[in-house]
Amino acid sequence: MTKASAQSPVFFNKEGYAEFNQFLKQASFSKIFVLVDTNTHLYCLSPFLQKIETNIKIEILEIDAGEEIKTLETCSSLWETLSELGGDRKSLLVNLGGGVVTDMGGFVAAAFKRGISCVHFPTTLLAMVDAALGGKNGVNLGALKNQVGVIQNPEMIITDISFLNTLPAAEMRSGLAEMLKHGLIADEDYWNRLKSMKDLDFMDLEGLIKESVLIKGKVVEQDPMEKGLRKSLNFGHTLGHAIESYFLESPQKEKLLHGEAVASGMILAAYLSAELEGFPKELRDEIKDYIHFMYGKISFSSEDQKKIFELLKYDKKNEGGKINFVLLRKIGEPVIDREVPNTLLLEAFNYYLAS
Repeated sequence: MTKASAQSPVFFNKEGYAEFNQFLKQASFSKIFVLVDTNTHLYCLSPFLQKIETNIKIEILEIDAGEEIKTLETCSSLWETLSELGGDRKSLLVNLGGGVVTDMGGFVAAAFKRGISCVHFPTTLLAMVDAALGGKNGVNLGALKNQVGVIQNPEMIITDISFLNTLPAAEMRSGLAEMLKHGLIADEDYWNRLKSMKDLDFMDLEGLIKESVLIKGKVVEQDPMEKGLRKSLNFGHTLGHAIESYFLESPQKEKLLHGEAVASGMILAAYLSAELEGFPKELRDEIKDYIHFMYGKISFSSEDQKKIFELLKYDKKNEGGKINFVLLRKIGEPVIDREVPNTLLLEAFNYYLAS
């Protein structure tokens, strides 16, 4: 067992299914609902059901795959379906999917009948190391990320590493971005081991995932409601979320995966860290070189940058109209609630785009 927070134990593989089946025997749920998207319905639902031992009736709830579906409208549809299928306060919602499914499923569970139990079975690397951990649940408002939600922990999190075999390389890289972030904010040795990889065919994936779970868990345990230290987990996300939202709402742009946008945001944040916090420039360049190697370079026109800057005002960390960034003084030493002049934002994009 690995702790994600004081409330949510994380179990892996066979141990995870054994713990979950024991949980089902002891909890006497009236009905089990399993939330999947079109991808996890196809690739993950059957192997999941084969390992579940229960006589409780199971209903499958399916949504389309993709960030665009992460809305209050989808939640409303799910709440109506739960009601129609006889969901009550003794029901259990199992969220079998990536970040969209765990984020939205957790929110649906927290609000239905004023709160029912839920369990996360993350199926993507991103969800295993980040989205399913820490109790953050919510949905987007239009293209604006995670503007409505609650912090409420699932009963447990079961991580089945075999689900990663169903993922394309781009999804694996998306999850890797959050692992890189964990190294940069908390553990230089972990960062160095991750960046020594030249591809995602690495040997000790389970061990690396467990390290990320422990890093995030330690932060969340100290600051579960994100009043201070937990904000450090947003390194790369202030501009990263704005970039992700802009590409999501722009018809002429190819949509970015969350980790792709955050990876670019970490290069920008590393530049700002060097300018404002004395973060070593050789490490700044190391971050840029590795991320460009793994993710390539996104093209940002001057007009793109202007619209991305406009989206910053919606960032959840803002206070009193001030846009707050997470920066680094050194690897493992984050600085939260740092204001950044607009001129430096332009310089950061110039740095990102320079070869």
